[in-house]
Amino acid sequence: MNLIWLLLRASGVQVVIAVLTGLISGATTARLIALINTTLTQGVSSNQATANSVWFFVALASIILISSIISQVLLIKISQNAVYRLRLQLSKGILSSELRHLEQLGTPRLLATLTDDVATLSNTVYAIPFICVDIAVIGGCLIYLGFLSGAVFACTIGFMMVAIGSIQLLINRAGYFLNLAREEQDRLFKHFNAITHGIKELKLHASRRQEFFSQELQKSAASSRDQNTAALFTFSISTGWGNLLFFLLVGLLMFGLPRILVIPSNIISSYILTLTYMMLPMQSILDKLQALSRASVALQKIERMGLTLAGNKESTKHFANITRNRFSTLQLEQVTHAYPSEQGDTRFTLGPVDINLQAGEIIFIVGGNGSGKSTLAKLITGLYIPESGSVKINGNFVNDDNREIYRQYFSVVFSDYFLFDSFLGMGNPNLDVQAREYLQQLNLERKVRIENGKLSTTQLSQGQRKRLALLTAYLEDRPIYLFDEWASDQDPTFRDIFYRQILQNLKQRNKTVLVISHDDRYFNLADRIIKLDYGKIEFDRRN
Repeated sequence: MNLIWLLLRASGVQVVIAVLTGLISGATTARLIALINTTLTQGVSSNQATANSVWFFVALASIILISSIISQVLLIKISQNAVYRLRLQLSKGILSSELRHLEQLGTPRLLATLTDDVATLSNTVYAIPFICVDIAVIGGCLIYLGFLSGAVFACTIGFMMVAIGSIQLLINRAGYFLNLAREEQDRLFKHFNAITHGIKELKLHASRRQEFFSQELQKSAASSRDQNTAALFTFSISTGWGNLLFFLLVGLLMFGLPRILVIPSNIISSYILTLTYMMLPMQSILDKLQALSRASVALQKIERMGLTLAGNKESTKHFANITRNRFSTLQLEQVTHAYPSEQGDTRFTLGPVDINLQAGEIIFIVGGNGSGKSTLAKLITGLYIPESGSVKINGNFVNDDNREIYRQYFSVVFSDYFLFDSFLGMGNPNLDVQAREYLQQLNLERKVRIENGKLSTTQLSQGQRKRLALLTAYLEDRPIYLFDEWASDQDPTFRDIFYRQILQNLKQRNKTVLVISHDDRYFNLADRIIKLDYGKIEFDRRN
């Protein structure tokens, strides 16, 4: 049912047209079967009658062909557009959701939905048009059977209702196993993520690698296998049971009903011929139910994810580039942020924090691991929303209506940065020229070329990749820069260049620069040093 609503939301008018053409196809099919039955049972007495029957046969066959093609083409187009919109809607939901909520959902769960669920839906929705046509054909055949004999039709429908009910029970059971398999899929993606991101640690620790493989990955993969096997096994039983019920129905019509009711032999043969024809679309539907069940489970997962994202959506109605506006002050007043633990109590709380930043300052944020430096960076840049307290930019409070604008004041290179291979959203006609100048300053002109706003490669060392991230920040040319442990991957020479030349150059351009650092030998270059200790500001002093 969810899949049908997916199509209706995509284009209700086209769905109606497709259904009508499908009904025409089904009704015409029933009329064609009636013509075949009549011709076989009564024969043709003249050449003229033969010619009329031939032309009538050709006309009906042509109508079936054209109407079924129209119905399938419309439904294929609708289904693919629906998947396209769903994919964009889900991606947009992720982009507009709060960062903290996305971190709680976790990368494996998001990837499982974006890749596995959407791919399953995309690869399966194509079956819906063919099922609709098959249903239309079955419907037309049933109407024809109703005209042949009301008593036989009543017996046939009664048997079919019982058969469909029993098959549906098996399908529901298979769907239950598919749901369990899909839940296990999230855990399996988590383990795959551990393989790709933790491969160095696993290679260096044999016992950890073996236990991870046998106790976590293998166990999860086995559970996924068992649930999928149970689902497939149940589907196989439903298919075999459906075939058996069909032959039972044919046997009932041939040997059972004639002993109870007086039925002409031509009616019995017409019923058997029509039911035999119906066997193909019914078998086709049964074969596609497995894929449709998987698609239904995937769609439910996508919709739940969409509702979760919608419940944590941020306002993104402002997209104007305001970074050229003059920046003067940024204030954090009694700002706090807490990380809840799995038990529901508070595990770590940053704050309350009071900070006042001025234009043209170089501020070092220092402290031990776990002191809250990165959390403070996310609060300052607007990626985390304070649980209490307020943030003001140039004397104006930051709220849900202007937070998107507020974030445009910052250029940031986080410790877990992502490097895009294109300079997206810059809108600078001299971008390539400026980028090449910066490449020379960063000693990367022999490693990387820039053409039409694209980097020729990002397959570089960690330190060189961070320089490219710094290049992107340069090109953004925003009032406030934040570097999270940027120099940790640089060689001593370039580390010195970063602190003594790059930061000072930004200061001369009246940029506010925030540097999260452990390099105490360069602390004397800062205008201010803010030290954190387990979520509290230990001191905020000027040099």
